[in-house]
Amino acid sequence: MPRTTPPFRADHVGSLLRPKKLLDARQSWKDGRLAREELAALEDAAILEAVAMQEGVGLKSVTDGEFRRDDWYLDFIFSLDGIERGDETFPIPFSDGDPFTATKINVTGKVACPPGGVMRNHYAYLHHVTEETAKITIPAPSMLRNLFVESTDISREAYPDPEEFWVDLGQAYRDVMMELASCGCRYLQLDDVNTCLLCNDELREMNRKAGRDPDALLDMFISVNNAAIAERPEDMVVTTHMCRGNYRSQWCSTGAYDTVAEKYFNGMDIDGFFLEYDSERAGGFEPLRFMPRGKFAVLGLVTSKTPQLESKDDLKRRIDEAARHLPLEQLCLSPQCGFASTHQGNRLSEDDQRRKLTLVVEVADEIWGYS
Repeated sequence: MPRTTPPFRADHVGSLLRPKKLLDARQSWKDGRLAREELAALEDAAILEAVAMQEGVGLKSVTDGEFRRDDWYLDFIFSLDGIERGDETFPIPFSDGDPFTATKINVTGKVACPPGGVMRNHYAYLHHVTEETAKITIPAPSMLRNLFVESTDISREAYPDPEEFWVDLGQAYRDVMMELASCGCRYLQLDDVNTCLLCNDELREMNRKAGRDPDALLDMFISVNNAAIAERPEDMVVTTHMCRGNYRSQWCSTGAYDTVAEKYFNGMDIDGFFLEYDSERAGGFEPLRFMPRGKFAVLGLVTSKTPQLESKDDLKRRIDEAARHLPLEQLCLSPQCGFASTHQGNRLSEDDQRRKLTLVVEVADEIWGYS
């Protein structure tokens, strides 16, 4: 049962470890010691190598590794018209006590897609250098609502009714999507941490105390995410990655999908869900029973957080367990998250990364006849 359209039986979330020479070059650019054009040429070269690696291990979906970004979501958000980077920062707690420093998001004017789109050139280059299916990942619009702190400051002058901000944000996303589609994009992924955070009892209670109903927030996330892709081309595949946090091999939340699965799986107008299942933090496979026919669960059974390589037998056993709740034909396999949600990357090597991706392809081939 191989698949010729995404999500593929062997797939991956998107971000890849940045080569040291690229990290050094980006720092030189920030310090004013390297011209933007020189950095772009080095990014092009690094992406070519990343594409060759992905194709070499047998992946059918290929990304640029997010090599042109510092961060999986803020680079995109601050590229939209009407949204500016604030001076204030605040820590987001992570598992090992090394917090992620988030930046205040200031909505200073009407939000819109800028002329020429956002990250259109990122996708255009990737599309040009691979014959496989090129995928681009962007943050879900629900990420503008932070569940830890009030991180988005919406100008009342620009938006006397804050609800109009979400309407404009949806239109901005649709315009971005159509710009990407115009240069060939037919595989788009929305990365959504916030929905997974609603699986955590402590965070749900914290939001209740702040006057926010967790179930109403889930409804809002589904609504704004669907609005972002409402006018997608018929042949564009859209997936989402439901993440519990990924920063330097740390996580920021726990909780099984039970709390959100029925409403999210059925409410989201997308084709597949990348689900984190690499540890007990994610709970069991029972929520997969809520997955509608025609949609796919991409099981993130291979961790991107540690270098230890999983056993093929263990992966096959877990896929068998998942198939008790969702038919095997609706299942795929991937790492649980990207390897470098921020430029710092997770605590493993590029060789470890390659071995993990190779394992995903080999197991998928043995189960579904991937190749």
